[in-house]
Formats: sequence, C-alpha cells, structure tokens
Amino acid sequence: MYEQNGSPSLMSQTLQDRRTSIADHLKAHFSFASLLAILFLTFLDNTIASAVLTSVQAKLHAGVTQLQWVVGGYALAFASLMLICGSLGDNFGRKKVMLIGVVIFCGGSLVSAFAGSPTELIIGRVIMGVGAAGSEPSTLSMIRHIYPEKKARARALGAWAAVSGLALALGPVVGGVLVGLWSWRAVFWFNFIFGAVVLVVAAIALPESVNDIRRRIDGYGFVLATTALGLATFATISGETWGYYSDGVLTLYSIAGLSFIIYFIVESKTKYPMLNVRWVRNRAFAGSTTIAFTSYFAIFSIFFFVALYLEVVASVGPYTLALDFLPMLAGMVIASLFTGRWVGRVGSRVPMTVGCLLAGVGVLLTDKFISPHAGLGSIGFAMGVAGVGFGIIVVPINATALISIPAANSGMAASTINTSRELGAVTGVAILGSIVNGQLTVNLTHRLAQIGIPPSYRQIIINAVITGNVNSQAQKVSGQSSAGVRAIIKKVVAAAFGAFTHGLNIALSVSGLLLLVSGGIAYFTGTAERNSMVADEA
Repeated sequence: MYEQNGSPSLMSQTLQDRRTSIADHLKAHFSFASLLAILFLTFLDNTIASAVLTSVQAKLHAGVTQLQWVVGGYALAFASLMLICGSLGDNFGRKKVMLIGVVIFCGGSLVSAFAGSPTELIIGRVIMGVGAAGSEPSTLSMIRHIYPEKKARARALGAWAAVSGLALALGPVVGGVLVGLWSWRAVFWFNFIFGAVVLVVAAIALPESVNDIRRRIDGYGFVLATTALGLATFATISGETWGYYSDGVLTLYSIAGLSFIIYFIVESKTKYPMLNVRWVRNRAFAGSTTIAFTSYFAIFSIFFFVALYLEVVASVGPYTLALDFLPMLAGMVIASLFTGRWVGRVGSRVPMTVGCLLAGVGVLLTDKFISPHAGLGSIGFAMGVAGVGFGIIVVPINATALISIPAANSGMAASTINTSRELGAVTGVAILGSIVNGQLTVNLTHRLAQIGIPPSYRQIIINAVITGNVNSQAQKVSGQSSAGVRAIIKKVVAAAFGAFTHGLNIALSVSGLLLLVSGGIAYFTGTAERNSMVADEA
C-alpha cells in the first residue's frame, strides 16, 4: 500500500528538489564571491598605492605632482568611465564588460610593474583605472540577478558595502607588506596575479546578465563629462607648477566649466541620459551623492598625505606603515559590519550623521597628534576613530541612494554614487595636493630665507624635497662637511619637514571640517525609513 500510494516517489522528488535548491544556493554564493573579489580588487587599488609613494620617489625620482597622478590618474579614469561602462554592460552584457575590464586592469598592472619612469607608471595606473571602470559597476547591479529573494539580496548588499570598506582600509597594509617583502613593483605584480585568478573564477562562476531592451548610449554626455572632469583635474594639479593664474590653467578651467554647464543642459533633454540630472532635486539622493564625494575627498587626506608624511618625515619603513594603519583598518571593518543592521532599524539619517562626525573628529585628532615622531602610539587612536567613522559612512550612502530612486533606475543610481566617490578621491588628491605642494615651495622658500640660504641654492633644496631626496642628499653632504655646514644642513632639513608638516596640517584641517559640515548635510537629507526596503529597490 505504501508503494502503491507513490510515497517513495514523492519523497524522492522532495529530496531531488532539496538537492537542486542547495546546488542553486552554492552556485549563487560562488557567483557572488567572484563579484566581491572583483570589487575588492578595484577598491583596494584606490589606496594600495599610498604604500609605494616614497619608494617610487626614490627609485624613479618622481616629484609630488607626479605622485598625485600615480594616485589620481587611477581614480580619474575610474570616475570618468564608470557611468558609460555601466550603460555598456546593461546593453551588451554585464559579465562580458566586467571581464573585459579585468583584462584591461591586468594589462595596466603589467605596464605599472615594468615602468621605468614616473610617466610610464602613471600611464599604467590610468589603464588600470579604465579596467576598474569596466569591471566594478556591475558588481552591484548583478546582485539582484544572483539573489532574486529580497532577504538574501539585503544581506548581499551589506556584504558589498563591508568589502568595499575593507578593501580601502587594507590598501596601505597590504601595500606596506608587499613593498617590505620585495619592492614597490610587488604591488603591481600582486594586482596582476590576483586579477588573473579573479578573471578565471568570474568567467566560470558568473551568469550573463543583459537588459531586454537596449537603450542608446549617451555619447554626448560621456564626452562632455569626461572633458570637464579631465581638464579640471589636470588644471588643478598643473597649477602647482604653472601657476593658478597662468593663461594655460585659466583656459583649462574655463573649458571644463563650459563643458560641465553644457553637460547638464544636454542630460536634461536627452531621452536616455547617462545621469538623470533631475535626481538632483531629490533631497535624499543629492545628499548621499554629496557625502559620497566629501567622504572620499577627506579620506584621501589620510591615505595619501599621512602615508607620505610618515614615510618621508617620520622615516617609517613599509612594515611600520602597515602597522600604523591597522587601527584604521580595524575601525572600518568593525564599523561596517554592525552598521548594516543599524541602518536597517533606524534608517540612514542617524548612522550617516554619526559617521561623518566621527570621521571628522578622527581626522582632526590625527592632525593634532601628527609629528615627525608619530607612530602607532601617538596617532593610532586618532586614525582608529577616523576609521570607525568612515566604516559607518560606507553603508548608509548606498542605502539612501537606492531607496530614494525608482527600482528601474537602481543601476544608474549605484553607478552615480560610485562615480561620486571616485571624483571625491581624485579631487581630494588634486586640491589637497596643491595645498601641500604649495607649502613645499612657498612656505619652504620663506623658511630657507629666514635661515640665510642664498636664493641660488633654494630651488635646489626645494627640488630635493619634492622628489624625496632631501634625506639622502643631506646625509651625503653631511659626511663630507665641517660641523658648521652640518648645522646648516640640519636646519635646512628641519625647514623642509616643517613646510611639509604645515601643508599637511592645512590639508587635514580642511578635510576634518568638511566632514563635520557633511554631518549636517547627512542629518537634513538622510532618511528615517527602515532600509530593508533597499532589497526591493536594488
């Protein structure tokens, strides 16, 4: 009777269904893990270069302006191409565009690893940025296809935010260890090898995803936005050497400003814009986009300038640099892990506000305690506070953007937030770098005049400072000089480091105050809605 009723057959079907369900879950998790690996790789490279700055200075004789391009070139290419690459993925296949991006990223890593001059390294970094722009946008938009069930998708979004924060924080630590093990070239070989492994895994694990209806690519918007961003960044960094009131810099700024205005006009009229400029009127979306920009603008005052200061002025080695950044890493990771549930319970307003304020306080405390003798004991706590703040900020930015824009446009909304982040990074490096570099010339010139250095020798000293050779040159001359000359050299080195410290203090103060202002923006634009809704909107 038992077999006549078909019970064994029913049990067999149930068992088969369970096996199929488990297989589907494992396949989804494998696909998601490959997405996170790509995300980790592209975000890591925003900050990993901070560990190679002084080594590149010494080996390739790069100046501060060239170091800015080593960091900013990657972020600029990333920011300029992200929206257009997102559109290409929607139209022609997200997996296809993502894998092409990883291939380009690996190619740029090889160019950087073999670079024999600062220019070649900058070219390699720009190529890497192009690859990151192609591979990163779909890491968020493909989550909805991998996890159609909203609870699983919500957890995946939280993991995405945590990994992006972890990658940023790990950059100086991983970079410091790699440089210590070999040289600055090890960082780019790591990128190449990691990228190649990720490429193979993603090719196997990821399903293809493409929109059913293809939309026309917004070529005009892409050209105008890229022109505006590229020229404005180039003018800001070049102004350090050309002069900000020079005809060339003013012309570049004028063309960039005109392109930006035309861009908004074109985007408001085109049927399929790269960025829907009408979203600027949405208070929550505009606020989260602004904070994405300001937070990354500020965070690079630590990842770029504090790292450079510790290496040049405090003379820390790569392993010590990695150790000094551990509190910040721990703060970002721990904060991002608990913030997802916090945002789910109370909405984004309070967490985003608290995150901005904590990050601002941490940056200002870092400014207060930074010194030529700074180390883990003196600035570890301050950088840890900044890390907690930044870790909190990462999660509600995405949540606010996604719940404030219709579900059909979630991919564009996510790309806009990520573009704003990268713009903040490249703008922070450009503007704050101009401040620091300016102090290495204007302030240092004043200090050298005070100690009686003749004008004919001042530019030689300034060039030695901005190319990172001041210590080696001073030691070389001191070994062959009298006590009186050694005393003068000691004053010159102190003046150089004092000018660098003054520039860093200004950069950190600007960043800290900007974050405190961002806390006010967060309070008035954040949402109090429970962000479990994000899962439905993603």
